[in-house]
Amino acid sequence: MTKRYLSSIALALGLLVGATSALAAEEGGLPHAGTNVGDQASLQRGAKLFFNYCVGCHSLKYVRYSRLAEDLGLSEKDVMDNLNMTGAKFGEPVVSHMPEANAQQYFGKAPPDLSLEVRAKGADWVYGYLNSFYLDPSRPVGWNNAVFPNASMPNPLWELQGLQVAEKKPGEEAVEKLSLSQPGKLTPAEYQQATRDLTTFLEYAAEPAALQRQHYGIWVLLFLAGFTFLAYMLKKEFWKDVH
Repeated sequence: MTKRYLSSIALALGLLVGATSALAAEEGGLPHAGTNVGDQASLQRGAKLFFNYCVGCHSLKYVRYSRLAEDLGLSEKDVMDNLNMTGAKFGEPVVSHMPEANAQQYFGKAPPDLSLEVRAKGADWVYGYLNSFYLDPSRPVGWNNAVFPNASMPNPLWELQGLQVAEKKPGEEAVEKLSLSQPGKLTPAEYQQATRDLTTFLEYAAEPAALQRQHYGIWVLLFLAGFTFLAYMLKKEFWKDVH
């Protein structure tokens, strides 16, 4: 029975690894985001980028300012003075101040709420998207994106990254290569770190409870290990006289 049980666990792990590999293959070579929601400094830098460059159009309606303060190690004053751009109360969710009707007029559609963006598309997709904007005069907003072609969104971080242009094979629409035609305020390495921080923050926003889950998970595993040991010793005691 024990051997069959171990075989079942091995099979389940094998299927999990296989599914993970298949999913990675489907991503089509997206750059690895390398995010870590346990890195509080990265979360703080990402929050700063979001509230300076993204909240004008995008909301985080499932995240409250008070929760941000608690999870990011910030005081109420820090949050209200530096992150609250709309005059919302401390206990209210993060909502963009752009009216939906205006957004519809400017961009053709209202910008989506980003609370669950990383859970929907993955951290690697979001990170790749933030690094793949390029100039495209044929588009209404003057920008396009290699990861999400014909997106209605301009590059909100262009002054940090600079201006990218796309190289395409003759007669093809797919982008073969992106190159920097005009540098921005950050070097390419600094910009990649900035977008990694922003992606980390959005990954946190998609599941704020992940921080507590990881913390409590260690204690749960320790409890299960101790309980398993005690159950095993109890079983040996009950069955020691059975031959």
